[in-house]
Formats: sequence, C-alpha cells, structure tokens
Amino acid sequence: MGKRVVIFILTLMLLFTLSNVPMSQAKKNSNGNEERMAKKWVKEKVKNMSIEEKVGQLFIVHAYGKTPFDPDYDAINIEKKRGGANFKEIIEKYHIGGVIYFNWSQNIGTPVELSQVQSLSNGLQEIALKQGSKIPLFISTDQEGGVVARITEPATVFPGNMALGATRSADLAGKSAEIMGLELKSLGINMDFAPDLDVNVNPENPVIGVRSYSENPELVALLGISQVNGLQSQNVIATGKHFPGHGDTNVDSHYGLPIVNHNLQTLNNVDLKPFKKAVQNGIDAIMTAHIVVPALDNSGLPATLSKPIMTGVLRKQLGYDGLIITDSLDMSGANVLPMDEIPIKAFQAGADILLNPPDVEVAYNAVLKAVKSKEISKQRLDQSVSRILLAKYKRGIIQQPFVKKEAIGSIGVSENLKVADKLTETSITLIKNDHQILPLHKGKKILVTGPTVANSERLATLLLEKGRNSIDSSTSTSPSSDQIQTAVTKAQNVDVIIVTTYNANTNSAQQSLVKALKQTGKPVVVASMRNPYDIMAFPEVDANILTYGNRDISTLALTKVLTGEIQPNGKLPVTIPKLYDFGFGLQYK
Repeated sequence: MGKRVVIFILTLMLLFTLSNVPMSQAKKNSNGNEERMAKKWVKEKVKNMSIEEKVGQLFIVHAYGKTPFDPDYDAINIEKKRGGANFKEIIEKYHIGGVIYFNWSQNIGTPVELSQVQSLSNGLQEIALKQGSKIPLFISTDQEGGVVARITEPATVFPGNMALGATRSADLAGKSAEIMGLELKSLGINMDFAPDLDVNVNPENPVIGVRSYSENPELVALLGISQVNGLQSQNVIATGKHFPGHGDTNVDSHYGLPIVNHNLQTLNNVDLKPFKKAVQNGIDAIMTAHIVVPALDNSGLPATLSKPIMTGVLRKQLGYDGLIITDSLDMSGANVLPMDEIPIKAFQAGADILLNPPDVEVAYNAVLKAVKSKEISKQRLDQSVSRILLAKYKRGIIQQPFVKKEAIGSIGVSENLKVADKLTETSITLIKNDHQILPLHKGKKILVTGPTVANSERLATLLLEKGRNSIDSSTSTSPSSDQIQTAVTKAQNVDVIIVTTYNANTNSAQQSLVKALKQTGKPVVVASMRNPYDIMAFPEVDANILTYGNRDISTLALTKVLTGEIQPNGKLPVTIPKLYDFGFGLQYK
C-alpha cells in the first residue's frame, strides 16, 4: 500500500472519529482548554506582580467625578479620603483592582448621559493599562432594578425584584437581567452588584423589602439564578447578596448592626437556600452582609468579618471558590473595629475584594503592612489575587477592556422597553376590591392624594390622560396636619379617593391620612407604591393594589390596571400577616 493511500485512510479514520465525538464533549474539551489557558495566564501574571500591585487588586473604591481627572471634584475627593484628587491619581498610587459608580458621586447622572459614562469607563481602563501590571479594572455598580438602580432613563428601567416575584416568571427574570447586562456592558460596566438573594420574611425590614423577590426561598432561588444567567450571558459579573441572608432584619446595616437570630434549621431551609443554588449554578461573585448571625458565629462579629461564616460556611460547607466581595466597608454595620483593622479582618475571614473602604490610604497601607509582616501570608494573598484575575479573564475584561462608542445604540431600544413593560404590567397585584370599585369608570370624579415620592401627582396626570376626571392633592412623605385637612376638604366633592402610599405600615402620618379620608365615607383605594405591607395599618380600606416600586414604569402600569385597560395579573410574593396569603391575587370580573 502506497504512502499517500495510508495517509488518506488515516485522515478518513480521524475525521470519522471526530464526527462521532458528541457536541457536549467537544464543548467540554474547548472549555477545558480555555480554563487551562486562563489558569496558566493567571499563574504567570501573579508571579510577576509586586506585593503593592497584588494588594491594590483587592480594592474596589469610589471617587467623585465625571471624568478620570475631573478638576471640579479634587477638593471633595481629598476631603472624603478617596486616596487622591481624582480617579487617575488613585489608580496610579494604589494599583486598585476596580471602581464603583454611584449617582451621588457624579459618575452617573440622572438621567444618564450615556456617552459620558462610557467615556469615563474607557478612560479609566486606559489609565489602568498604562500601569506596570497592565491589568484592566472591575468597573462596578448596583443595578438591581427598581429602587436600587444607578442606570435609569434613557436606559431600560425595570420595576425591581419583588415585582418580578409577583410575576412568578423565570423567563422574564432572565430576559430583564440579560438586557441590564447588555446595557451595563455598553457603558463599560463589567460587574453588577446584583441579584439580591435575600429572602424577605420580615415586613418591617428597612433595607431589603422590595429588593427581595419573595419570602419563599425556592422562588428567590429560581428568579435569582435566572438573573445570574442573564447577566453572565453578557459577560457581566453577577454578585449574589447579602450572604448569609439579610431578609429578617429590622435594622439597616448602613446605619447599625443587625442581628439575625435564626436557628441552623431556618438558616439552611430559608436564608442560605438561594445562595446554595447560586453556588451550584456557577455564580461569579457573592457579597457579604454586615449582620451578626449567632447560630453561625457567636463572636458578635458581622458576617463580613467572620471566618466561621465566610470560610467555614461559604467556602467549605457550600464549596464556593468564586469571588467573595465585602459589602461597602464604609457602612456602620462593618465599623465595629478600628478603621485599620477592618480590611485585614475581612480578608482573613475569607473575602477576596474589599469594597469601598472609608479611607483608601489607611485601608491599603494596613493590608500592605499585614502582608509584609506576614500577618497575611503570601499564599493567602496570591489565592485572592488569582481569583480576581481569573474572573477578569473569564469575563473577557482582560481581552476586551474597552467598549466601542456605537454600543450605546443598544441601550433603551424598543424591544428592551417592551420586555420591561410586559414585566411591570404582569406584576401589578390587586389584593382587595370591595364592591368592585376598580376599575375606575369614566364619569367618576377622583381625588388622588398621598406622598409625592409615591407618585400621586404623576398618577393624577396619567388618569386625566386616560379620560378620567382626576384632581391631585399631593403631600410630603410624612403628611402634615394641614396637608391631611386639605385632602379631606377636597374629598367632599369627589366620588372615589386614591391614596398612593410609600411604606405606610411604618409611617404613622401616612396612616393618619388614609384613616382621615376613610372617615369621609367616600370609597378609598390605596395604591401601595413600595412595600406591599401597607394595608396592615388600615385593613378597612375599600381596595388595595400593589406596584412594588415607584419608578415611572410602575405608575404607568398601575394606571392601565386602574382604568381597566389591562387585568391585574400579579400574585403576592409575600404573606401579608393575618390578612392575605402568599400567592393571593384578584382579577376583575
């Protein structure tokens, strides 16, 4: 047999073999090769980094400014101990691993100036790549949707997690996160501190509430994982928060130190369940909570600083090897030790990334000193730096740190807005409708009152546009006696009263407004524009409808339901104690 014939036969045999390799196996081989390449790159990079560069990678910080070296904010950056007069100085001095954008620090406007944010992101990456290690930044923000959303109009605005919980739709959860991921990435933002995986079982929770999908851990896990997949499909790092679960607190960890007194069984069956599922599903990052959980650690330290919780439970018990990120270290819940000890303690507890320390210089130097004195071992430092670099490699940040100008064209487009409208309209939940007051019929004179923050004035305008005869009597968030009296006087000449409320179950002045209007004898409809528990304070009202948020998109959907243009299709994602069960929801007959 000739040599050419043998080669031909061997080639045919090889092609036959390859054609019979299952696609899943081929994909595994490809993924395996990519992972080996990534780990090889990380290992080589870490080996060549200085200790100063490695310590810098542990930090994500904020600074004031619309550009990388915005002179308008030099003074405030120095005053607020940001580590320099501007982003450029901070990056050059501390080799930081990432930045976090806020609205109040002027990184993102309201409404958003898209080209400014994109230009800021590209400018920061350009500065980072000029440093010795040439490692791009994590550029992060909090984009949960609803009440916590830094990117708003003209981007696509979503009503928030509890609204998603009312839809019960994993499909809408996934699509909305995919859109958020796409639009964030178009602005150069590659890390999202979302989704919120807390299980909100406490009606008086002052910091989570509608940021949670539900009180049901299975529903939280289902929707949370759908959103993780949506974000990560766009190569945006998803961050589950706040581990081990902030859902049963009555203190806001921004201003105090909450304690969660759940026993181990409740923690495992409720609080930890969504995080377990997220770990199994391959979530990129998990954020710590500044909460004390005595059943997991009786030291009195918040979870952020607790090795038994961060390393013992999250790393060992749950088998998690992704990024652990602290919640913002400038929050009161973290400030239980001297300022220079907190970042060291958080790192020793198991955190990889130290988010937003109150004094950048103090935090950086404290960790650097701890490494040089061997209080933090070189091996432990390399472990976290390797995780950070691997995440940057895996999500394409190393390969493609910049975003093209034309990417802005994918933000707030009609197909994205349609998904947001569908989600919001599906979420509106009617839980009481005595005497079929709703929908509002034409010819009825309507008074709309309640706090401006609950969109009373906007709702009155929208009802007018829908052909309803409505007048407005807006109030402050805690209505004064004069504002209440004005609303009562106006109510004498109307047929129906709509009161928009905003966490009225914990606001006695709003409760007084509703009760005074109920005493007029006119039918009272309460539209709860944030937490769904308001009716606990005034169960005697004639109707109650829930939006789970005060974004304009929720008010638009509410108007359509109030006027009968669409049905209220939402189902309660929580229990209203002693009144309405989880899953309850009415429709119009």
